[in-house]
Parts: sequence; C-alpha cells; structure tokens
Amino acid sequence: MAAGRDVGRWRYRGAVRCPFCSAEDDKVVDSRPADDAAAVRRRRECLACGRRYTTYERVEELPLVVVKRSGAKEPFDAEKLRGGIERAVAGSAIDPAAVDALVAEIEERARAAGPEVGSEVIGLAVLERLRLLDPVSYVRFASVYKGFEELGDFEREVVELQKSTAPKQRRR
Repeated sequence: MAAGRDVGRWRYRGAVRCPFCSAEDDKVVDSRPADDAAAVRRRRECLACGRRYTTYERVEELPLVVVKRSGAKEPFDAEKLRGGIERAVAGSAIDPAAVDALVAEIEERARAAGPEVGSEVIGLAVLERLRLLDPVSYVRFASVYKGFEELGDFEREVVELQKSTAPKQRRR
C-alpha cells in the first residue's frame, strides 16, 4: 500500500497498521463522535486478515505558551492557574465547580488569543472574573498579582473596587 489510495479529498498513506497482522490495507466500517465530539472513533476491518479493530482520531492542540513580564516563555499550566485562584478563594463561599469553570474559561480565552499569550492577559482575566464573584478573593489575588508591598496598596485597591461596583442603596 505504499502508493496509497484516494479517500474523499485526502490521500490515505496507510499510516494505520492492523494490530493483528501489521497490514496497512483496511476499510472503515463505522465512524462516530467520541469523547463529547473531541475525537472520532473508527471501526476498521483489515482487508488482509479480516479482523476488526478501533482507532481514534483527535485534533492535536497547539501548545499554549505564556509570555511572562520578564519576556521568559513557559507552557501554559492550568493547574498553576487553578492553584493561584484556589489560594485567593480559600475560605470563601465560592464552589470548587466555579473555580473549575473559571479556569476553563480563562484557558479558552487564552487559546482563542493565539499560541502565545501574555501573563498580564491571564492575570487581568482572573481579576475581572473574581471581581464579579467575590470582592475579598479579588483583593487577595490582586495583592499577589500586583505585588502589594504596603497597607496603602490594599487601601487603594479597595477604594477602586468600591468605585467600580454598584452603589449601595440608601436607607430611608
């Protein structure tokens, strides 16, 4: 099967070998989505030995690279992001499922931005979402992200936070 065969618009090069006889010539018997449509499951039949086997096709995700403030680059690490958010929300009423959703949303936004994303984009996205979820968690995260060094830094951030939230209703 060195020459390959036409399959739709593509040229099939026989990259899949039968796990039983190592022949490259097969036919697809059934195809269906798998893993919530993240993969395609294919049942194949070897044309040499007649046995059937299953293969999965997945889209190879491009690696996401985070560009730090120093210019250094490192692979995106969702667990590192989750750890920072979990430390900020520790002791609050924020559900762990909300943290998972926040991490997934930020990763999705970062991937949509391209193969490289600045750490400041990620940090600001976390701050934006925490501001809506829990002001105390927001200030905790901001203190690390923005590198607070004195009490005045906290005071300024709280004043800014209060300015950007809806005013409280007056008592009558």
